Amino acid sequence: MDKAVYVYPSEHYEYWREQLPDFPLPWGAFGENFTSEGLLEDAIRIGDRLRIGTAEFAVTQPRMPCFKLGIRFDRADMVKRFLQSGRSGFYLSVSQEGEVTAGDTVTFIARDEHAVSVADVVSLYAADGANQDLLRRASNLPALPESWRDYFRQRLWEPDAERN
Repeated sequence: MDKAVYVYPSEHYEYWREQLPDFPLPWGAFGENFTSEGLLEDAIRIGDRLRIGTAEFAVTQPRMPCFKLGIRFDRADMVKRFLQSGRSGFYLSVSQEGEVTAGDTVTFIARDEHAVSVADVVSLYAADGANQDLLRRASNLPALPESWRDYFRQRLWEPDAERN
């Protein structure tokens, strides 16, 4: 399962507390399974392998919010604000089951050699397709779910196609 565990950086809570001063934001407010420290979207790569406690995980994709986030925060604009903030968090698949407890250290087992970060994928999702090199690299990421790769492949230009 590509979206077994949702990770959201604790560093983002300060931003949201400023944006939503009247809304209580305890850890887990964004529906995450793990509230992390030091694991930011621009440094985490799709395909990175992590050990937390005795379990092992692989980074698979950013979170793309749905209408439920708007309901949770009672704000019609929350999905749009969440996407525009670039503070998506990311999903992990479970490579090896184990035990995880609060405060466990996160260790990188392997860094993905394609070097496409979670933030790169989020920016490609909303971009106009101008970064064809990054689109190509993302469309070939084995750890990225097939639906994401298909979406990026559809946005690739044909080599001889007219570009506007």
